[in-house]
Amino acid sequence: MSDQPRVVVIVQARLGSIRLPGKVLAPVLDRPLLANLLARLGRASRIDQVVLAVPDTPANDPLADLGTAESVTVFRGSELDVLDRYHQAASESAAEIVVRITGDCPLVDPSLVDTLVGRLITSELDYVHTGEGFPDGFDVEVCTFDSLATAAARAVDRADREHVTRFLRTSGQFRCETIESQVDLGHERVTVDEPEDLEVIKAVFETFGHNEFTFDDVAALMGRNPRLFGANRGVRRNDGAATNSGQKLWQRAKHVIPGGNMLLSKRSEMHLPGRWPTYFSRAQGCTVWDLDGQPFTDVGLMGVGTNILGYAHPKVDEAVRRVVDTGNLSTLNCPEEVELAERLVALHPWSDMARLTRAGGEACAVATRIARAASGRDVIAFCGYHGWHDWFLATSLDEGSALDAHLLPGLEPAGVPRRLAGSAVPFEYNDLQSLEKVLAGGDVGAVFMEVQRLTEPMPGFLEGVRALATRYGAVLVFDECTSGFRKNLGGLHLVKGVDPDIAVFGKTLGNGYAINAVIGRREVMEHAQDSFISSTFWTERIGPAAALATLKVMRSEDAPARIDAIGREVQGCWAELARSAGLEIHVQGIPALASFQVTSHEALVAKTYITQELLEKGYLGGTLLYASIAHEPSILDGYLDVLGPVFDRVASTPAEDLVTMINGQVCDGGFRRLV
Repeated sequence: MSDQPRVVVIVQARLGSIRLPGKVLAPVLDRPLLANLLARLGRASRIDQVVLAVPDTPANDPLADLGTAESVTVFRGSELDVLDRYHQAASESAAEIVVRITGDCPLVDPSLVDTLVGRLITSELDYVHTGEGFPDGFDVEVCTFDSLATAAARAVDRADREHVTRFLRTSGQFRCETIESQVDLGHERVTVDEPEDLEVIKAVFETFGHNEFTFDDVAALMGRNPRLFGANRGVRRNDGAATNSGQKLWQRAKHVIPGGNMLLSKRSEMHLPGRWPTYFSRAQGCTVWDLDGQPFTDVGLMGVGTNILGYAHPKVDEAVRRVVDTGNLSTLNCPEEVELAERLVALHPWSDMARLTRAGGEACAVATRIARAASGRDVIAFCGYHGWHDWFLATSLDEGSALDAHLLPGLEPAGVPRRLAGSAVPFEYNDLQSLEKVLAGGDVGAVFMEVQRLTEPMPGFLEGVRALATRYGAVLVFDECTSGFRKNLGGLHLVKGVDPDIAVFGKTLGNGYAINAVIGRREVMEHAQDSFISSTFWTERIGPAAALATLKVMRSEDAPARIDAIGREVQGCWAELARSAGLEIHVQGIPALASFQVTSHEALVAKTYITQELLEKGYLGGTLLYASIAHEPSILDGYLDVLGPVFDRVASTPAEDLVTMINGQVCDGGFRRLV
């Protein structure tokens, strides 16, 4: 082999796979998958050396140990800059020609490696690779060391650094060639990135019973026994390389978590199916970093409305760290819960007592229990969205679409006892007659409602609700989990001048830490003692400590008034951008929870396209902005500069054509079962 350049195969592998952790160590024929691949590559006649290039992190030590055990050279380098890892490994091994193989392609044929090496040498190419006529998983790439070194020096894009040869293929600076399979098998998949992939690979090895089969043997098996390769046919080709780490983890999550996660609003399908980053590694101010380290400016949900002070506010986090250092939960009670109850009561002079919870839905359930106990009646007349508990979803037992007008359409009552039918009855916002019709039934123990969400209360509406609740002997509950502290220090009902019997707060109260509160009049709240309302983790210390610090910062920073002003400004800018573009939109919502809907196009299609274009420019957003004091003018100016041209494109695109500009599926607009 002295008459040919020195050829080194470099196999990249790591144990940090998002979708299938530890996949390269999965046992196949009583050996790790990666060991089988290394053994196959060792049979290539044109190869001088096999190098296993793994990240220099302790988590990947088992891979280094495996390489040593398999008698191949091990190189440790950067985990994220894989191009640099390859370049350094090639340089250290004195390679003149580099063969790139990924550890998730265990069926690579050594004779195919020899073929591509020969082609690179005889045709004096810089780079040659297998084409898409080969099954996904028979991926072989060969390049000269000089071209690899050039790419390592010139490539700056994160994707180029991560995917090694992308710069060689796309920059136009190199002589490249694609080698295609004589038979088109591009629809088949024998790489390993999903649990279903591993099923296929194990079946192939077990069918042959050895590790010396060739590409032709596998191709023949595909024709002879296609069902053997059916488990992963639904996975797109090169899905792993084209998908961000958040989406990979999301697909994995749906295998082990019903629905994929714990909160409907954070499901990927609610934003940009197939492309939404989905998971975060850290957050600060209004910047969120995804699992790939990519920063995004959050001009959307801001923690689903929780972080009006911005992510990781130093004074709130400092209070929480003190709790962590001194102890979060013990046999005794935390003193902070008393101080927090006093603060909340002091902010609302009509109230006397408070109970604390950690989640908004359970706070609403507590308020419902207290109201029923106080009134002695079971039926709840409600208006708005009040969480996931049985009492609220029970309304759908009577009318399947009764909840569709209360924020989220499609909420099904599966699992809610049928005997609760009729125990929760909706009424329409700004319609006193619809409320009185419900109250006239005589069984209503509580009127449970949001003070405001999408539209302003008409003059006299809230006062009328108060009067009707009093006349019919129902406890009036204002659910301010969402609206509280977004205009003033306390509940929005203080601004409206109408006092309830109970008010419920959450979302903003702990600036991202779990804390909710139920406050109310003494004569009503004391009925909590007539029932059993108790939970171990309502006594932990982090939530109350975070809330006390958050309230202090809210006051010193005038945060509620500031986010109200920010929301009003953005709502005005949306309207002006739409007028300028000739786009029809409807702006709505509490200013600090501002939103708009495109009315000239199908709403979800428009929302998906806008989300897609904002994400491309580095913004997490869509058709709403949950304001935060971290949304400084320069940040909002940048966001609106990007949004203007997006509005122009939507306005100039016929409604029926806009969907063709979406790179994937249209987002969901309500609840549906995810598979």
